[in-house]
Amino acid sequence: MTTLTDPPAESFKLSMLVYDTRYRSYTFQIIALIAVLTLLGWLTNNTVQNLHDLGKEVDFGFLNTPAGYDINQRLIEYDNQDTHLRAAFVGLLNTLLVAVLGCVTATIIGVIVGVLRLSSNWLVARLMTVYVEMFRNVPVLMWIVLAMAILIESLPSPRDFRGDTPEATMKLFDTVAFTNRGVYVPEPLFSRGIGDLSVFGAFGISLDLVAIIVVLIGSFWVAKRIGRKADATQEATGVRPRTWHVQTAVIVLPVVLLLILLGFHLGYPALKGFNFQGGTHMRNSLIALWLALSLYTAAFIAENVRAGILAISKGQTEAAAALGLRSNRIMNLVILPQALRVIIPPLISQYLNLTKNSSLAIAVGYMDITGTLMGITLNQTGRELETVLLGMLVYLVISLIISGVMNVYNERKKLVER
Repeated sequence: MTTLTDPPAESFKLSMLVYDTRYRSYTFQIIALIAVLTLLGWLTNNTVQNLHDLGKEVDFGFLNTPAGYDINQRLIEYDNQDTHLRAAFVGLLNTLLVAVLGCVTATIIGVIVGVLRLSSNWLVARLMTVYVEMFRNVPVLMWIVLAMAILIESLPSPRDFRGDTPEATMKLFDTVAFTNRGVYVPEPLFSRGIGDLSVFGAFGISLDLVAIIVVLIGSFWVAKRIGRKADATQEATGVRPRTWHVQTAVIVLPVVLLLILLGFHLGYPALKGFNFQGGTHMRNSLIALWLALSLYTAAFIAENVRAGILAISKGQTEAAAALGLRSNRIMNLVILPQALRVIIPPLISQYLNLTKNSSLAIAVGYMDITGTLMGITLNQTGRELETVLLGMLVYLVISLIISGVMNVYNERKKLVER
């Protein structure tokens, strides 16, 4: 009687790393990895050796020395005797301020322009086309400089607000002043504020602002729960209860009550001497950079929105219209929610581009992380390698955070396959 058995397993040989398809891909990947690491090691060692020969060893101690320069636009307290590290942090906050303002404004404008480009009104559609093509095909640096020039040349100087018959007056019930030195707006103040929380002794976080944010988050969470309960009722009975007034009250009333408890009031700007005092001063450099980046990026976002809408089948629009929905309701409830799945991936790239383009702020004198750490600090200390590496790391972290947040949102908007 014959017994069938499996053939004996082939013993491993070194030649299998090249000729056996099971191992060959791993072999080449490991060789490539070793080559890349070797090249990086050689470059790093060569750079460190050259710096040592020049008497410039890699050292980040300069961050703890006095900066010796002023920063005109800042969100936290700072003077020229603070360290280079604090100056860099002030610049980082300025970068984040422009990035947040620019992304929000560019998204709003881009969505509106993208929808209007598909309008049946010939004039409106052509005007939006002109806007998109004009901003997309001119370098953003030129728009930034142009916006700065317009603000300086077109707005009145503070002295024009003087006299019995001044040439210029404040706007919005004498609360906002538009000048060629910037815009002065009312400042939020708290007479019974909680105070500030010092973080590592470097800067303070307003506990009043933290309390307002916490209350807002809680209010929106409760309002969302009410909306979900209304959805469940509609699914069960076919009738949706009216909840908008309850949701509005849940969001507004707790914040208003908190502001009353904190003694919220506004500090208004007033002309004293040769300039305005009080209020919040938004310099022209910040406004020019904000507007230019927003309008420039909005042109690209508009094209993304238009492409996303065109990717949705026309049958969706026809079906919604057959149900009696109006055009604006079809766009808000049917088309845009589906188009988001196409819009969001390229939208992430536009947010990243806007954030990185904010480094052009130095052209108009706005002190962001590029102007502070990689600008004045670099020139004063001569630490070009350290400052550039730190700046690159900052932009890398910001970009990764933006990508991570948007990718999470993108995953939630994806179609769930069965």
